[in-house]
Amino acid sequence: MISIPLVLSQEHPCGYLETKIAQSLFVHPSYSITTSTYAHLLEQGFRRSGEEVYAPHCSHCSACIPARLPLKKFKPSKSQRRCMRKNIETQVNIKPAIFEQAHYDMYLRYQAIRHPEGSMINTSPENYFSFLSSSWCNTQFVEFSIHNELAGIAIIDQFDEAWSAVYTFFEPKFSDYSLAVYAILWQIQQANLQQKEYLYLGFWLKDCPKMSYKTCYQPIQLLIDKQWVEMKT
Repeated sequence: MISIPLVLSQEHPCGYLETKIAQSLFVHPSYSITTSTYAHLLEQGFRRSGEEVYAPHCSHCSACIPARLPLKKFKPSKSQRRCMRKNIETQVNIKPAIFEQAHYDMYLRYQAIRHPEGSMINTSPENYFSFLSSSWCNTQFVEFSIHNELAGIAIIDQFDEAWSAVYTFFEPKFSDYSLAVYAILWQIQQANLQQKEYLYLGFWLKDCPKMSYKTCYQPIQLLIDKQWVEMKT
């Protein structure tokens, strides 16, 4: 049994549901996290944002539900198969988690178009990279290129038995290629080839369009009452 010190944050406006107040449990910053420790925490419903590892812990709301996909059971939908065909010539290049100016510039363009109301629209290079990377996790940046032009980036964390999809962003002019969907489908395929068990997809929120899409990947598992339960739609 691993004993990990946790600290409860102050209440703050929810970033997903406008009318809600949120609170999170964080791993205490004095605790030295490792990749294997974080893998254990993922199974318990935690998630990382940069170096910080947290889980929702709201007094009057349980809308944020951790989601993962059992890779061997995944069956792509018709629209997902169309996305794969559309990206059949999309090139993939896997890189270590290091800062690159071209990635950062694309990230800012993506935020300006897709999340103009968000706090990351004018983020500094340091804050951008600290948000996506960590010093203790096996993180990789996956480049997607279309017609030899950098089109999107997926950030993934890798573990012995699973992958975790951290974040995806793309060049707005390539929106027709559904790169956010393709990035997940590529991760499913590659993690399966490496005989991983799961792809962790972060939190699912039924009433938040930006987070509800995760049930499009079937059969999804949700962490409910500390048990992973398969949910079919």
